[in-house]
Amino acid sequence: MNDPVTLPGANLGALRDHNAAVLLGLLRDAGERGASRTELAGRTGLTPQAVSKIAARLRAAGLATEAGRRASTGGKPATALRLVPEAARAVGLHLDRDSVTATLVDLAGTALATRSAPLAFGAGAEAVLDAVAAEVAALPAAPGALLGAGVAAPGPLDHRAGVLHRVTGFPRWDGFPLRDALAARLGLPVVLDKDTNAAALGLVLRAPRDAGSFAYLHLGTGLGAGLVLGGRVHRGARTGAGEFGHQVLRLDGPACPCGRRGCLEALCLRAVADGDTALAARLLGTGAANLVQLLDIDHVLLGGGTVLAGPDPYVHGVRAELPATVPVAVTPAGARTVVEGAAELVLAPLFGRSGHAFALRSDETTISSSGGI
Repeated sequence: MNDPVTLPGANLGALRDHNAAVLLGLLRDAGERGASRTELAGRTGLTPQAVSKIAARLRAAGLATEAGRRASTGGKPATALRLVPEAARAVGLHLDRDSVTATLVDLAGTALATRSAPLAFGAGAEAVLDAVAAEVAALPAAPGALLGAGVAAPGPLDHRAGVLHRVTGFPRWDGFPLRDALAARLGLPVVLDKDTNAAALGLVLRAPRDAGSFAYLHLGTGLGAGLVLGGRVHRGARTGAGEFGHQVLRLDGPACPCGRRGCLEALCLRAVADGDTALAARLLGTGAANLVQLLDIDHVLLGGGTVLAGPDPYVHGVRAELPATVPVAVTPAGARTVVEGAAELVLAPLFGRSGHAFALRSDETTISSSGGI
């Protein structure tokens, strides 16, 4: 992710410790029912005393509150804690080549409001920044500190530097510092990542903890993949992982805007434009099979506007090219997959996850008296 930013409003100093973030993440997963201190200690390996001290800090910060008592098992009934979703908010932004979608979510990741508008990505930076700022400004006010905006944009890009590279079909964006430009325009901290990585982040955070490895394949105005390997979003050292659409399938194929010939994206988009859905689905399946053979992933999820407009042929087409042991399904979040994942770019670090597998730090299982958790 990009360098740490100062988040305004809420007393998020309570989360400067990794273990506190992990506990808050467990409360988020527990939902309205919450979790008792004993349950939290059992799931983390922390001592009950450490959990109680961390919980007190989270309550004092307004991030957690009581959620009733558990049924007694012979002793004093345990008090459950739950997340306070209204304690903070984040904005998710999906910048596609022809549209912008903005969503406002609470601390639990629940969408409070969502807006979409046309976007001419080729119109240049000022026009795009104006359109994005207008959509964010039109989102309704809601309780809680506004932590920042997560932005999902077409790749390739550098998520650490917040800079776009040669977006397919839009070379003029190469080198543009989109993260910093949007932060200045919105007056908010901004996190930038590829649209497919953001989608993968949102999906893995909502998946069972043992979800393993999967690929999210996004076919819309372009074609890309978000990869989750061993429970982690795999971005690559230069955010280059997941350029799924630019694997070459035909050496003598049509020219691709990336500069090569016979790329999967060029072939697949041509089939879509010709109305040959069966061919587009078979091509997508062929690319998926290459990915499965290369990375030995456990399952494949499909999304993007083209797939979601008529998913059955794509599911069947991809299914036909894959081993029977690799399930294929449409993304459960549907059209919200990318924009909700974009909001998680801001929220996930607060819960110790950030799209990565996590563990308790063995050197942080107690609370010092000198401050912090």
